[in-house]
Amino acid sequence: MSSKHSHTAISGAGLLIALGIIYGDIGTSPLYVMSSILKSGRIPDYIDPVLVLGGISCVIWTLTLQTTIKYVILTLNADNNGEGGIFSLYALVRRRGAWLSAVAIIGGAALLADGVITPPISVASAVEGLRAIYPTIPTVPIVIGIIAGLFLLQSFGTQIVGKAFGPIMFLWFTMLGVLGVLWITKNPTILKAINPYYAYQLLVNYPGGFWLLGSVFLCTTGAEALYSDLGHCGKGNIRISWAFVKTALVLNYMGQGAWLLSHQGQQLAGRNPFYELMPPWFLLFGIGLATVAAVIASQALITGSFTLVAEAIRLNMWPKVRLNYPTDVKGQLFVPSMNRLLLIGCIGVVLFFRESSNMEAAYGLAITLTMLMTTVLLTVWLSKVKRVALPLVILFVLVYGLIEGSFMVANLIKFPHGGWVSLAIGSALMAVMYVWLKAFYIKRRLTDFVKMEPYIEPLKQLSNDESISKYATHLVFLTSAERASEIEQKIIYSIFQKRPKRADIYWFIHVDTTDEPYTMEYKVTELAPDDVFRINFRLGFRVQQRINLFFRKVVEDLVRNKEVDITSRYASLSKQHVTGDFRFVVLEKYLSVENDFPTQEKLVMQAYFYIKQFISGEAQYFGLDTSSVKMEKVPLVIAPVREVALTRVK
Repeated sequence: MSSKHSHTAISGAGLLIALGIIYGDIGTSPLYVMSSILKSGRIPDYIDPVLVLGGISCVIWTLTLQTTIKYVILTLNADNNGEGGIFSLYALVRRRGAWLSAVAIIGGAALLADGVITPPISVASAVEGLRAIYPTIPTVPIVIGIIAGLFLLQSFGTQIVGKAFGPIMFLWFTMLGVLGVLWITKNPTILKAINPYYAYQLLVNYPGGFWLLGSVFLCTTGAEALYSDLGHCGKGNIRISWAFVKTALVLNYMGQGAWLLSHQGQQLAGRNPFYELMPPWFLLFGIGLATVAAVIASQALITGSFTLVAEAIRLNMWPKVRLNYPTDVKGQLFVPSMNRLLLIGCIGVVLFFRESSNMEAAYGLAITLTMLMTTVLLTVWLSKVKRVALPLVILFVLVYGLIEGSFMVANLIKFPHGGWVSLAIGSALMAVMYVWLKAFYIKRRLTDFVKMEPYIEPLKQLSNDESISKYATHLVFLTSAERASEIEQKIIYSIFQKRPKRADIYWFIHVDTTDEPYTMEYKVTELAPDDVFRINFRLGFRVQQRINLFFRKVVEDLVRNKEVDITSRYASLSKQHVTGDFRFVVLEKYLSVENDFPTQEKLVMQAYFYIKQFISGEAQYFGLDTSSVKMEKVPLVIAPVREVALTRVK
C-alpha cells in the first residue's frame, strides 16, 4: 500500500474523516424530508397517522434498499484503484461500448446540476429554524451570505476546515440519534413503521400515495455523493461509519414520526417536525449545529463537483479549464471557473425559490437520473467485468430498475413546480459535455499524421543550418500522435514552413490519460541521437498534468544518465556551462473559412469554438510556463470546398 492510500485504511481517524466528508448531504436530509412528505399529502400539512407511519416506513426501507444495499454493499466494490464516482465507473467499462459515454454524460451532468440545489436547500432548511424564535426574521439574505462565504473560502483549500468536519458531524449524528430516542420512548407506537407493510399500504391504498415517493426520495439523495467520495476514505471506513450514520438517521426519522403521531389530526402550520423534537432551551444550539452541518454538506458537494469536472476534462468531456491545487493534500482541488458557476447558480436558486419548501419541489429529479445511469454502468460492470452469473445481474436490473424507475416517475410530478430548473441546468451541462466529446472525435479524425522517419534527416540539417537564426536551444511540441513513429502534419508545417524553426534539440511530448487514477510513468524514445527526442507520459485521470514540471524532471534524469547534453550550444555560453533555453510551441486550432461539412458537425464545431473563447488555453491546463510558450493558430480544415468557379478576364 502506498502512502497515498494510508488514509483509506480502517482507523479511528479514517472513520472521522468519512463522517466529515461523506455524509453531509444524506445527514442533513432529516431537516426537510418529513415536512416535504406532509406537504405532499392528500390534505397539505395535515398530520394523518397513515401518512406518518407509511412515510417513515418508506424512508427506512429506501435507506435500506437504495443506500445500504445498492451503494454501501454493491457499488463500493466497483472501485477504480480505490476511486469511486460515476466517471471512475465509466473508466472501468468504457471499452465495452461507445454508447456508454452517453450514459456517463447524462449521469455526470445531472450530478453537477444537483450540486446547484443541494447547498441552498440544506442551508435554507437549517436557517429557517430561526423562525421558531424570531418569527419575522428575513432568511434569504442570511442564506446567501453563508453560501457566498463558503464559495469564497474554496480557493484557500479546505484542509483546515476539513479537520474540524469529522468531530462536528459526529456531534450532529449523535444529536439526531438522541433526539429521536427521547421521542420514541414517549410514543413507541412509531416502532411499527419498521414493518414494510405500512410502506405498501401508503403507496397502494393511500390516495395519491405513489406520488409521495418524490418526497421520500429526498432521504437518499446523498448516496451518489457517498460513492463519489470513496477515494477520500476507503470502503472499509465508509461501511463501518454507515452503520452509525444509518442508525442515527432512522432513530431521528422515527422520533419525528413519534412527535407527529402525538399531534395527529392537527395542521403543521409552518412548524418543522425536525426542530419540534428539540426542547426550547436547546433550540438555538440545535439550529446553529444544523447550519454548520448544512455548510459541511455543501462543502462535500462542492469538492465532489470539482473532482467530477477534473475527471470529465481527462475523459475529453469538459473544456480544459484551469485546475488549482491549493494545498499538498491529495484530492484537494480547486476549479475557479466551476466555483464561479456554482456560486452564481446557488444564489440564483435561493433568489428564485426563496423558501426551502419551494426548493424541495425542484430537488431530487436530477439525482434520480444519475442513480439510473449508475445502475446502467454497474450492470455492464457486473456482467462484463466481474462476470457475475446472468440470473443475479437480471435480478439486480429488475429490482433497481423498478425502485429507481418508480422514483423517477414520482419525481416527474415536480417538473412544473421547479424540477425544470435542475433539468435545465443539467441539460446545459450535458450539451457542453456532448459538444466537447464529439468535437474531440471530429478533430482526431481530421488530424493528418505523417511518418516521422522521412523528417529526421531534414530536422538534423535544419538544426545545423547556421544561415537560419536560432529559434530556441530546445524546442518542445505537444503531439497527439499515439505512435512514436508518427507526428502531426501541422507540426512539420510549423517547423519547416510557417517560419523555419532552428533548434539544437527537438522534443515531442505526448500525454496519455490512463483509466487508472494515479499512474505516473514516462518513456523516452531517441529518434536522432542528441537531436530529436520523444517523451510519452502516461498519467492517471486524477493526476494534475504539470507537464512543465514533469518534463524538467525527465530532462534532469536524461542528463544524469548522460543520454543528452542540454548545455547551451552558443560558443560563449557553452564555456560557462549555461543550460540552453526551452521553448514550447502549442498549436491552437481554429475553424477555417474553407469548410464544407455536414450540418450536425458544423453546429458542434461552431459551439465548440464559441465556448472555447471564454476559457484559458491549453498551455495553462498543461501547467506550461507562459513566458516560454508560443501559441500558433492552425486552421481546422474539414473537407475543403472542392470547386471554385473563377473565370480569368483578359
